Amino acid sequence: MKIRKELWFGFTLMALILVPLVVLTPWHNLTNGHLGLIMLGLVVVAIMLGFPTAFTLMGMGVFFGWLAYRSVNPDTAVRQILDLMVQRAYSVMSNDVLIAVPLFVFMGYLVERANLIEKLFKSLHLSLARVPGSLAVATIVTCAIFATATGIVGAVVTLMGLLAFPAMLRAGYSVQVSAGAITAGGCLGILIPPSVLLIVYGATAGVSVVQLYAGAFFPGIMLALLYVGYVIVLAKWKPHLMPPLPESERHVPLPPLSEALAPKRRNAFAGLLASALGGVPGFSKAKVVSQFFVSALPAIAIVAVLAVTWQGATAPVAVDSTAGLVEAGGEVAAADQSDIGGGLAEPPAESGTGLAEPPKESTGLAEPPKEPAAEEAKPAPAAPKAAPAKKAEAKPAPAVEQERLPVPTWYWYVLGAGVLILAGTYGFMTWQRLEIFKMLLASFFPLAILIIAVLGSIVFGLATPTEAAAVGAFGGFLLAVAYRYIAALKGAKGGAFVTTVKDMGGIVKESSFLTAKTSAMVCWLFVGSSIFSASFALLGGQEIIEHWVLSLGLTPIQFMLLAQFIIFILGWPLEWTEIIVIFMPIFIPLLVKFNVDPLFFGLLVALNLQTAFLSPPVAMAAFYLKGVAPAHVTLNQIFAGMLPFMGIQLVALALLYIFPEIGLWLPQVLYK
Repeated sequence: MKIRKELWFGFTLMALILVPLVVLTPWHNLTNGHLGLIMLGLVVVAIMLGFPTAFTLMGMGVFFGWLAYRSVNPDTAVRQILDLMVQRAYSVMSNDVLIAVPLFVFMGYLVERANLIEKLFKSLHLSLARVPGSLAVATIVTCAIFATATGIVGAVVTLMGLLAFPAMLRAGYSVQVSAGAITAGGCLGILIPPSVLLIVYGATAGVSVVQLYAGAFFPGIMLALLYVGYVIVLAKWKPHLMPPLPESERHVPLPPLSEALAPKRRNAFAGLLASALGGVPGFSKAKVVSQFFVSALPAIAIVAVLAVTWQGATAPVAVDSTAGLVEAGGEVAAADQSDIGGGLAEPPAESGTGLAEPPKESTGLAEPPKEPAAEEAKPAPAAPKAAPAKKAEAKPAPAVEQERLPVPTWYWYVLGAGVLILAGTYGFMTWQRLEIFKMLLASFFPLAILIIAVLGSIVFGLATPTEAAAVGAFGGFLLAVAYRYIAALKGAKGGAFVTTVKDMGGIVKESSFLTAKTSAMVCWLFVGSSIFSASFALLGGQEIIEHWVLSLGLTPIQFMLLAQFIIFILGWPLEWTEIIVIFMPIFIPLLVKFNVDPLFFGLLVALNLQTAFLSPPVAMAAFYLKGVAPAHVTLNQIFAGMLPFMGIQLVALALLYIFPEIGLWLPQVLYK
């Protein structure tokens, strides 16, 4: 009966596409533009029927492209469409942005197999034990952290379904709430960098992937916080859905040193400080000092952050003096120097190659020279006064020592917050909490280093996404080796090194196969989409849609609402890959007409397309979870649990639209 309902839903959607197409098409007077609209409708129906997306796009594009060429010159239509196929396939192969896809996917599969997620979930669960709905909150936070390291939705949902779902059901959690937390948290990888969706959108829309990553950072955090807030409020409102954990499950066994010191002092930091100064019978001095150093790590981290913040807040404004250049070359040199502009300004589109000098019309960060200066620049090569450079070298401009800026008011608030965090951390640091902190340190700290190395190098311009993805893949490999070796030392009967080598051989083989499978899907999708888009443009379908949208007389706000509504509806029967490669080439040209920033539009699309994984009947996250869930959990229960989180996504989408600075502030600060 369930399958029959889903089939009826799919057939209804297909009927809603085909019936208007058949009724409204002027079959007695078909034009190429009408053929383009027919091609668009048939592609959606064919994908809903289960045909492979990439080859459906390719086949439809080739056939209708041949019809377009045949309408002009039937004799050369076959050769032209074959040339188009080769050119489009080669353009995809030569796209450097797509190199980052297999590298990020490979990194994700390696990190997934490093056995980090189980340790991270357990430590987060224990650290959040007093929070209402702690298991569900720990699940969402774990998914958010792993989204920044993997970005693979199916893998995260499956792993959390195996790990967190049974734990929540054993604790008496509602099936719907448990399923919703896992599926919604697992889908955060669609939005949070390093997201493959953002790479695909950037390559399709011609938007910088670096800026997309910077822009998606805060919306991803906002969405995760909205999920957590909903779970906490629901647990407070209806505690029977998420009962608190019993004390027995919150207990953490203490090591011998902590057991010896716990009866003397309740505060772990104070006890370790006194023991480090005076010593503990039966334990070496080095062991006590090392444990004290671990307990002092939060203070070291907070002090380091405050020091770096103070350094940046009070740093003097650097002023580049051009006095020496004016003295050496006169006004001409000063004018040329002003033309160069700031190093962060992009070269103008007319400048050609990067080695060519920018033209006179270029505007960098400095103002262009006035007309009299340009007139003096003409006889400059023959001017005898431009030669004496030695005199300028003999009189260097004296270095002026600049004073630091006064400490801004906001820094004192940051300092106060840091002091309060330190006081709270060490005031409530019991021996149990110290052990939980060690568990968090062992599971999250290596992953945090990898995330900072990859995303930080991209966002701050130290590396391209492809280079950072290569570093991340290597870092993921090292993480997998380290954690497999530690596991082998604890439980292997044979040599730990031999066991690790065997395990890593299987991990690398499986990860490489899955990476090749995913990357091939993405690349074939791009080839099919490129051929489809070219044929659609040849038939004039894009022009018909543009004329129709412009004839509606929409304002930019109305256009944005219409576009996001269409994408939201398309997310029901289609996956995000199909929506990006088929419909984004249709929307992107319209953005210029309505003066919409493609970067902001991409962030809205990424946030909106999470519904493709959370909306029935396709909702792939539900099927991933159903594949590993206990037999008594039905698909309808999973769907019911996903619906509230789907509503939260709409709230997040509205917040991002009303307050675009959530997504645009960081790119504007870093890349203005």
